[in-house]
Amino acid sequence: MKARAATPVGTATRGTTNPNRLRRMDRWIATTHGAELRRSDAPVAVDLGYGAAPWTAVELLHRLRAAAPRTRVVGVEIDPARVTAAKPYEREGLEFRHGGFEIPLPEPERPSLIRAANVLRQYEEAEVAEVWARLCARLAPAGAGSRGGLLVEGTCDEIGRRHVWVALGPEGPRTVTFATRLGSLDRPSDLAERLPKALIHRNVPGEPVHAFLRDFDRAWAAAAPYASYGARQRWIRAVRDLTADWPVTDGAARWRQGEVTVRWEALAPRAQACRAEGHERRT
Repeated sequence: MKARAATPVGTATRGTTNPNRLRRMDRWIATTHGAELRRSDAPVAVDLGYGAAPWTAVELLHRLRAAAPRTRVVGVEIDPARVTAAKPYEREGLEFRHGGFEIPLPEPERPSLIRAANVLRQYEEAEVAEVWARLCARLAPAGAGSRGGLLVEGTCDEIGRRHVWVALGPEGPRTVTFATRLGSLDRPSDLAERLPKALIHRNVPGEPVHAFLRDFDRAWAAAAPYASYGARQRWIRAVRDLTADWPVTDGAARWRQGEVTVRWEALAPRAQACRAEGHERRT
């Protein structure tokens, strides 16, 4: 295969990372994208911008192989010193490469997954669409019986209690997932501080994501009687109420994990928003 020659594209992140920080995102990926990974003879997952330590790439390999044993993980970092520091952790199925948004895989190899966690927070909102388009263009294409590769881009707190991420395919954004350790939550809008760059500045009146979080808080308050059965039962009831007005794409099995996934077009910034057929959003 011909090597892909490219100057790394992007800017080094702060590099902050912790073991188990991305466990919620990884488990969601393994559950929702595991079948797609298993369809590939040699699936490749890219941990883009893994940071100053290689823990997240090591963990990604372990979690994805539980769902798709043939998966190989490539950690990609724009800071060459971080790549050098990670090299001793390479093993069968895991390697580290210097690169950025160009995704330094040899042609014609295309990743089945790109995970970019806590990478775009330092960029301007106006830059997000270009980065998404560049990364989506590198994904494995859709084909017969396949939706193609998956880009998961989002943000979490330092110890992985609260996440919000966007899932994108080769065609563009598909869904937004909110995930939390329920015991850490006072109200669903606490997750607003972890909105990805494409949405965090849109949490203002008149924008869909603001309306969603407002409605989620109202559903959470209405579900207060369920708190006596635990935060999980309260969350499940609140999400079930949300489904009357918002296009939630998952079910109770994921809600029990402290998650809820909504179609992207329902939360997209107003300039990009496309009203789903038959869906009236309350604003």
